[in-house]
Amino acid sequence: MPFSLNIMEVMRKIVVALIVVGLAISEKGESRHVRDVTTSFEYSAMNCRAHSASLSDFGGVGDGKTSNTKAFQSAISELSKYSSEGGAQLYVPPGKWLTGSFSVISHFTLYLHRDAVLLGSQDINEWPVLKPLPSYGRGRDAAAGRFTSLIFGTNLTDVIITGDNGTIDGQGPFWWQQFHKGKLKYTRPYLIELMFSDSIQISNLTLLNSPSWNVHPVYSSNIVVKGITILAPVTSPNTDGINPDSCTNTRIEDCYIVSGDDCVAVKSGWDEYGIQFGMPTKQLIIRRLTCISPFSATIALGSEMSGGIEDVRAEDITAIHTESGVRIKTAVGRGGFVRDIYVRKFTMHTMKWAFWMTGNYGSHADKNYDPNALPEIKNINYRDVVADNVTMAARLEGIANDPFTGICLANVTIGLSAKPKKQHWTCTDIEGITSGVTPPPCGLLPDQGPEKITACDFPKDSQPIEELEFKKCSYRLKVA
Repeated sequence: MPFSLNIMEVMRKIVVALIVVGLAISEKGESRHVRDVTTSFEYSAMNCRAHSASLSDFGGVGDGKTSNTKAFQSAISELSKYSSEGGAQLYVPPGKWLTGSFSVISHFTLYLHRDAVLLGSQDINEWPVLKPLPSYGRGRDAAAGRFTSLIFGTNLTDVIITGDNGTIDGQGPFWWQQFHKGKLKYTRPYLIELMFSDSIQISNLTLLNSPSWNVHPVYSSNIVVKGITILAPVTSPNTDGINPDSCTNTRIEDCYIVSGDDCVAVKSGWDEYGIQFGMPTKQLIIRRLTCISPFSATIALGSEMSGGIEDVRAEDITAIHTESGVRIKTAVGRGGFVRDIYVRKFTMHTMKWAFWMTGNYGSHADKNYDPNALPEIKNINYRDVVADNVTMAARLEGIANDPFTGICLANVTIGLSAKPKKQHWTCTDIEGITSGVTPPPCGLLPDQGPEKITACDFPKDSQPIEELEFKKCSYRLKVA
């Protein structure tokens, strides 16, 4: 019996020892998991940063309920001290990060983890109000000012907003309902707006349900918008995808956009305000874009184009179930110009119009516009276009005594729908030529024969923004 008891005691001690060792190993492993976990990632960018921090380091809470506006503001304020020391990056880890508007800084990168979601606050007090843009003179929704965009910045250099396809969700239905009910005193906010800035990169993100426009660089230069997915209900109001506005040297590429308005809307100010401000959008590259927007255009030039739009090059574009391809919108009183526009390799499926230009797009900023301010529309080139299931080939309407000139269409095949409009083309107050266009165009666009198929060739030179090469950036961030 005593022997048996001794064996039992020994066994008990062994079991206790094993449990203690196991707990120690588990505790050690858990401690290593908590204290020594390292998040590492790589991405391509205009510039890499010397310093990094996580939003969690500044009290951020990713529960989808707690406001993180102050956490973003505190983090960016702290990181601003590194602007002259190699710049800084703010990492947004996995979670749902509710926030109101916050402003970014120069030499700065905002990086969203693939499972990070920024949620636009529905507390209207978290959206400060700005004055109207000087080239517009008023807000788009209301005559007064405008709510600051979710991510905002002005007078900056070297700003990167990117991620591993992380998400920015504007929670638009709240704003759309207020807009439809006429309850908003100010223009709805955008998701991203950078003003008077240089060297901008916006890439590898998903943008959902913006209150209004999604991406709005304005009065800025040297911009790359790349690898962006934009999604909003096709009936949502004014959810334009990407709106370069009075910008120079811009590259938009590899984007997928489903929206309730134009997928890309090129702008430069509104009526007398845009004329006076006088800053055109020019040297714009758009390529490898896929668009779905049943009530709007794949690419719209205007209608706010009073500062001018020139040297736009769009290629490798696909439009599916979209109202029109490249649409020019202007009117008497706009002034300005749209010229030197080049489009090629355009594929369209299920469209209302393949081509649409209009000189009677009203919607003036106020009654003070100059009725003698006529826009100049010239040198508009489309080639290598294929479309199917199209209701009407083209609707081309210039302005009386101010015709749209230099229109060129070559190597264009448009397959009409089962029930097309009886008149395949309507043309008024335009001048131009065609070559190899089906169905046969209107008399104002005479066919020059197959030998003129290269008449509207794409420019062979490249723009400066096309020469920009990205760097490979690498970071290791310890996360609590």
